[in-house]
Amino acid sequence: MMLRLFLLIVLLFPVTPSGASETVVPATDGALTEALKFAQAGDILRLSQGTYYGPFVIDVPLTLIGEGALIDGREVGSTIKVTVPDVTIEGLTIIGSGSGGDGLDAGITLTKSAERAEVRGNTLLGNLIGIDVHGAKDSLVEGNIIVGRQDVRMNDRGNGIYIWNAPGTRVIGNDVRYGRDGVFVSTSKNNEFIGNRFRDLRFAMHYMYAHNSIVSGNISEGNHLGYAIMNSDRVRIEGNLSVGDRDHGIMMNYTNKSEVINNTIRQVRDKCVFIYNAHKNTFNGNRFEGCGIGIHFTAGSERNEMSGNAFIGNRTQVKYVGSKWVDWSADGNGNYWSDHAAFDLNGDGIADSAYRPNDIMDHVLWTQPAAKALLGSPAVQLIRWSQSAFPATLPGGVIDRAPLMQPVRPEIPVWKEIQ
Repeated sequence: MMLRLFLLIVLLFPVTPSGASETVVPATDGALTEALKFAQAGDILRLSQGTYYGPFVIDVPLTLIGEGALIDGREVGSTIKVTVPDVTIEGLTIIGSGSGGDGLDAGITLTKSAERAEVRGNTLLGNLIGIDVHGAKDSLVEGNIIVGRQDVRMNDRGNGIYIWNAPGTRVIGNDVRYGRDGVFVSTSKNNEFIGNRFRDLRFAMHYMYAHNSIVSGNISEGNHLGYAIMNSDRVRIEGNLSVGDRDHGIMMNYTNKSEVINNTIRQVRDKCVFIYNAHKNTFNGNRFEGCGIGIHFTAGSERNEMSGNAFIGNRTQVKYVGSKWVDWSADGNGNYWSDHAAFDLNGDGIADSAYRPNDIMDHVLWTQPAAKALLGSPAVQLIRWSQSAFPATLPGGVIDRAPLMQPVRPEIPVWKEIQ
């Protein structure tokens, strides 16, 4: 009876030369289940306006397109699970994933066998995870609106986009809000994360064991942390914006041989950048502005090249405790420091005096915070004057031997609302 009803109501079967067809699926009980049951490889299932109750499994390579269609998983598992390659899901509103499945219930799950999937232009609301790319190589997640849960603690929510062991995945132009992390990447490589916006999350991007990848043109706004790049090598972090994040704009932990270029980090309450045990990275053309600390890096971080950056109006420009001098200039070019009062008598754009962001009192205050009570005392002022007059008494740390006279102004990504 159901098959007869489906064949009677559904219709539109223009057959392509390959034998594939396009079918309009009505928003009636069981119609989508029947359409998926009888679909052939290459078919297009076009959903009508209305609600389709799932969950659903796609096990045939096809295209699922919505025109005002709502898919409701009724809080059972993943609302849509894809188990075959070359599936496209486009233009749907997807709600009602479960809250279990070892924390992996999602609006859309792409399993390991769902290679080359395309998930485009969907709206995913209130699911545990928005989109789970779980081993599906060479997938595309583009132009989706993902709004996570808000009814539980942030750490108990799922991620907007979760990528596990899915090399070649591209995440482009998505708008992610609430939930836990905007994108959580684990054990993957050769990925691209371009032009996404992340708001009201724990981490905009949480990146672990994901080598040889690109993070470019993204916007992190009002999150606890912007871009957390961890245990990853050869990552290109370029042209991103972090504004109003709480803890760090960029955090690099055990990240090596990477490039951090032309990013804008501003108005972060704690640190524009925190570097922990990260080596051989290049920082160039970035603007760090209005943060508690411009860059905090630990003594375990070595051979990082810092040049062509701008440090503007941070309460502390650099926090580094070390016994040797670390030179932050390359090929005769250093960085711009808003608090460096210097001359450029020959007009070459390079200040005539070196810049040292920290003195011995900074070191004392970092190790003995109670000493802040003495900041206004004549003894402290005398120590600081002595060090400015006799630089040889300084204890070591960062030195910029070729400070710039003008700050860089990297291009800031501008978000265009998804239509």
